[in-house]
This record gives sequence, C-alpha cells and structure tokens, in this order.
Amino acid sequence: MRHLRVALIGWGAISRRVVALLSERMRRDIVIVAVAVRDIEAPRDGLPEGALLITRPEELGNIDCDIVIEAAGRCSIESWGTVALTEGCDFVISSTSAFRDDALRDRLTALAEERDCQIIVPPGAIGGIDALAAAAVLPLDSVEHLIVKPPAAWRGTPAEASIDLDAIDKVTTFFSGSARQAADLFPQNANVAAISAMAGVGFERTRVTMVADPYATRNGHRIVASGAFGKLDVTIENEPLATNPKSSELTALSLIRLLENRVSPLVR
Repeated sequence: MRHLRVALIGWGAISRRVVALLSERMRRDIVIVAVAVRDIEAPRDGLPEGALLITRPEELGNIDCDIVIEAAGRCSIESWGTVALTEGCDFVISSTSAFRDDALRDRLTALAEERDCQIIVPPGAIGGIDALAAAAVLPLDSVEHLIVKPPAAWRGTPAEASIDLDAIDKVTTFFSGSARQAADLFPQNANVAAISAMAGVGFERTRVTMVADPYATRNGHRIVASGAFGKLDVTIENEPLATNPKSSELTALSLIRLLENRVSPLVR
C-alpha cells in the first residue's frame, strides 16, 4: 500500500474538515504528520493523532513529509512554500489569491523546478477547471466568473463599505473588475477567481463579478468562457462550511480528492 505523509499549514475550518473526512473515510494510507499553528499552547480539538505541532517553516526540515497543504491565508504562502519546496515537498495552495503577485508566483515556480517538485492548485470550490485549462491550450477569447453568496458570507470584507449587508432585500452587485483586483480586495472570497484566472486567460483578462443575494442559501459560482474550443458555461452552488460561511464544503472535498488520487492506482 502506498502511504502519503502530509503536513497541514493552518488549523482552521478547511484543515479541520479535511482531517475529519480522512478519519470518516478511514484513510490510514494518508497520514497527517504535522500541523502548523500560530500559538502552540492554544487548546485545540480534533487534531490528528500523532501529528506534530509546529510554528515555524524551518521545522519542516525535521519532518519526513511528502506534501504540504497550505490552508492558513495568503500571508503564509511565501514563507511556508519556500521551505516546503526547498525540502523537496510538493506544495498545495488553498489561498490562491496570493498568486496575483506575479513575482511571488515566479519565485516559487522557479524553486519548484530547481528542486524537482510541484506547486499544486486544486480546483477548490468551483467546477469545470479541468475543462477550462484544457480549452486554454487553444486561444481563449474571454472568461467571466460570477460569484454569488449570501450577505453573511461577505461580512468582514470590503463589501461592507459598498452596501449594507444587513439591509439589502434584493440581489446586489458590489464588485466588477479583473481577477487581479478581486484577489487584491477579497483575499478570502476571491481564491476561486484566482483559480479560474490561472486556468484560463490570466488575472488581467478574467472578469469577475461579485454579488450579495439575500435569498441565497449556498455559495454560487458561474464560469463562462469562449474561444477556439467552443463555449463553456459551468454553474455550481456549494454548501458553505458549517464553521466558516466564507468557505465552501467543496473546498475541503477537493483536497480530499487530491490526496486520495496521490495514493490511488487509478487517478480520476
């Protein structure tokens, strides 16, 4: 049996859900060997048995690890990614909005090439990314990404400066711009926009619209692309994570799929 040794960066809603799902699915071939946290003394529930708590990227050098998964916010990408790749570990990023910084993306990509490992961008909360990336082999004319969420999912973001999230009674658009602008302004909510941008026509040409819908109960995405391949139109409505309405259940599920494919003889 193949075994995969995993380090998690961050112990927030996504990491906790991933660990819970691995336990439910009895995946003994996928072992969480370390969890990176800010405060090692803080009480935590649900930590994987035997996992080492670490606080500094340099500690990855003391851990036998195959793959490092970031789920701690884009401020953690450069420091943890640099060490993970230097140690020869593949590096999975959840906070993909960090890659709106072209220089950071280029530095980490060069390091991954030098150390013969990979930076992996999972599809996260959206569908059709495999088709969009395949379509981009030929010229793409346009990619548009619509994000629709309940008002509660936009709390703590710049949306609060544009609209009264407590008072809106109709579908309200509060942002329209490039994927780079979306990633700059909405780091938690626009990771998906970064994913579609990197799969398709890039951060400048990908157009993003953000909407608060008081009648929505799920986090919705619609990606529309056209080009030499034809036309793509993908719509998905995700259940939000119970512990974090800004994130979708599918974000954690996509990480489970990624990990299980790494140990499976059949990749799907």
